[in-house]
Amino acid sequence: MYCGRTGLGLACALLLSGATVGMAVASADEMKFPLRAQYETVGVKPISTADLLAHFNNYTIIDARSEYEYQTLHIEGAESVPLSSPGFDQSVKALADKTKKPLVFYCNGTTCEKSYKAAVRAIQSGVKQVLVYDAGIFHWAEANPGKTDLLGKKMQSASQLISKADFAAHLLSPRDFYERVMGDPNAIVLDIRDASQRAGVSLFQMRDVHVPLDNARLADWVSRSKQENRAMFFIDATGHQVQWLQYYLKEQGLHNYWFMKGGAKAFFDTL
Repeated sequence: MYCGRTGLGLACALLLSGATVGMAVASADEMKFPLRAQYETVGVKPISTADLLAHFNNYTIIDARSEYEYQTLHIEGAESVPLSSPGFDQSVKALADKTKKPLVFYCNGTTCEKSYKAAVRAIQSGVKQVLVYDAGIFHWAEANPGKTDLLGKKMQSASQLISKADFAAHLLSPRDFYERVMGDPNAIVLDIRDASQRAGVSLFQMRDVHVPLDNARLADWVSRSKQENRAMFFIDATGHQVQWLQYYLKEQGLHNYWFMKGGAKAFFDTL
């Protein structure tokens, strides 16, 4: 646009200013939801927190994360259909046919791609009305704790969410983790990776016990740790699963527990 030195200069300046603001807003949206534009091109439409809450009963809400994550924290009334489950396509199609409501998928947050991928697969399976709540479970829980389930109970307050600082307080670097374990003969070391991730390899000279990430299976070990005052050390694949495990440990009143920062991957990367 050419404005020149005329009386139109102010108007042009305002127009240019408005365009700049518009670009800034678009840029801010891209920063908040970096994957949204990519998936909107293939027909995936987002829904806001306010809209989902206002029309809560008009949607079938689907949690696309792992079953363990769902059991730890999920939107009230949401269905658990992990994206990784073998019958995912058939399950979401059946839910759409049964409820006759639009499907809303969610996962952990703005950089989590599972909800987007789940929505794409639902569309490809023939579901007509599909939305994605890409703000994710943590934003929902902060905004609507009364419509969020934590470990099978309705949340009372957003303060029940574990902060980044609380999580970081139980993280050890692979080296520090290794040295603490090897320096404590009474330490309980649990490898919670699945069998394929573990591949029969022991990180701590057979001192680590393989226990699946299942609270019922972990309960005896947690009880032993508390009764015998023994420190617990947990190893997962990449440092993400233990973030969910911490909710259970906190509920059980455990304090002396540690996670390996970056999980087994970080451990092997340091070798």
